[in-house]
Amino acid sequence: MKLATLKNGSRDGALIIVSKDLSKYTDASDIAPTLQSALDAWATMAPRLKTLSEALESGDAPSMPFDQSAVESPLPRAYQWVDGSAYINHVELVRKARGAEVPASFYDDPLMYQGVSGPNLAPHDPIPFTDMAWGYDMEGEIAVITDDVPLGVSEADALGHIKLILLCNDVSLRGLIPAELGKGFGFLQSKPPCAFSPVAITPDELGAHWKDGLVHLALQIDYNGKPFGRPLAHKDATFSLARLVSHAAKTRPLTAGTIVGSGTVSNKGPDGDPGKPVSEGGLGYSCIAEIRMIEKIATGESVTPFMSPGDTVKIEMLDDNGQSIFGSIENEVKAV
Repeated sequence: MKLATLKNGSRDGALIIVSKDLSKYTDASDIAPTLQSALDAWATMAPRLKTLSEALESGDAPSMPFDQSAVESPLPRAYQWVDGSAYINHVELVRKARGAEVPASFYDDPLMYQGVSGPNLAPHDPIPFTDMAWGYDMEGEIAVITDDVPLGVSEADALGHIKLILLCNDVSLRGLIPAELGKGFGFLQSKPPCAFSPVAITPDELGAHWKDGLVHLALQIDYNGKPFGRPLAHKDATFSLARLVSHAAKTRPLTAGTIVGSGTVSNKGPDGDPGKPVSEGGLGYSCIAEIRMIEKIATGESVTPFMSPGDTVKIEMLDDNGQSIFGSIENEVKAV
């Protein structure tokens, strides 16, 4: 089933169920007023929501046209947002550009930071822009939402705690990152609110494309109306999403409604090289930083600028029939 949060003037919106083709929705507030309340009692709520979803598909439930711009991110404010780095190619490029080796531990112990989770940007909200020197970047990611996850959960058991899947535009301020990391304490100011897809889906909606804790489809990133990235979300993944959930729960339980991100989806080229832009027949990139890194490695200088007011980002994922699965994240950078 596909779930979304309708804007209704409240901080947490109203839970709705969306049809598989994203054309219509039905109100689910009689079952659970918000997505968070559904996650709090998922074992009880999920069967009831599924029954209503089936009624929506068959035409037996009242429905209205679904407008992606009328929804919040599925969790407008989440109890927790932690973002990992499942794609070590991204980390390799970052470090190579500054002449640093990747520590061996990075290949068996995931990187992860805890980001801002309240508020989250709505999927079609603008990205607030303040200062060009901050280096505004987008990052196309896969994310999952969990139910209550026990402390010390194994990767195998963590898979069963993944209840919903969604997409993310993890906004990063590249110009602030080096000084912040240099303090030895991690991200804070360099990671403002990010946006999530209009719809969050249960894993069964992906069928065979959900396998081993990874989504086996291409993530589509358009920048200023042109194809920027078409990376395969399962390719070159060092860690599964279940592994990232397990990592996050190593020393703490995760409360229902925790969102865990994959980090920037990043593929190597066919010969293990950094890969090529979509315009040159490659799979492209999920963030501007990667193409800047590749430019610096090749020529000693980064040329592609980071985002500025008026720039637009669109992130979505299509099924085998070309149908949007999660709806689209569409953010324009706007000065504040």
